Amino acid sequence: MIEVKINGLFITQSQANGVILKELHGDRTLPIIIGEYEAQSIALGLENIKPPRPITHDLTLSILQTLGAKLERIVVTELKNNTYYAVIHIRHEMELYEVDSRPSDAIALAVRENIPIFVEEEVMEKGGYVPEEIEQGAETTKEGETTVSSRLEKLKKELQEAVEKEEYERAARIRDEIKKIESSQ
Repeated sequence: MIEVKINGLFITQSQANGVILKELHGDRTLPIIIGEYEAQSIALGLENIKPPRPITHDLTLSILQTLGAKLERIVVTELKNNTYYAVIHIRHEMELYEVDSRPSDAIALAVRENIPIFVEEEVMEKGGYVPEEIEQGAETTKEGETTVSSRLEKLKKELQEAVEKEEYERAARIRDEIKKIESSQ
């Protein structure tokens, strides 16, 4: 199993929502299309925003806590016919239970409880990808040195272009490349 973190939420040209999972100790990312409600719920959980009345994911956690159960981790277990499957691992007393779930619901619970998110290796191999390496597109000076500022400018133009064309997955990847370059300076 590969531990992942949420690398961002996105919306596609066809207005479908998604979440991008990125492996903690590697470069692969896994985009998963999810429902609008689940995307909003994940966003609320990431921002630690509590709505005035509990939404379904908050209610689920409240029920589990009332019963003395605790979430341990979630695992994206399968990719069949372009559909992802997940399991929520719940501990109650000495027993560990595995509950079938959509990845989006499992992730919405995980962000609220700050529990680990995992993806099976086979799923990452099927649905994951490695973003283009930053160095591959870097421009060089006459001396052969990489010019970071020209690469940043190029990426910012590409980001603007992707947003204007509503290519949000591409925009998210470009934004992440920009952040990576800026944080390394």
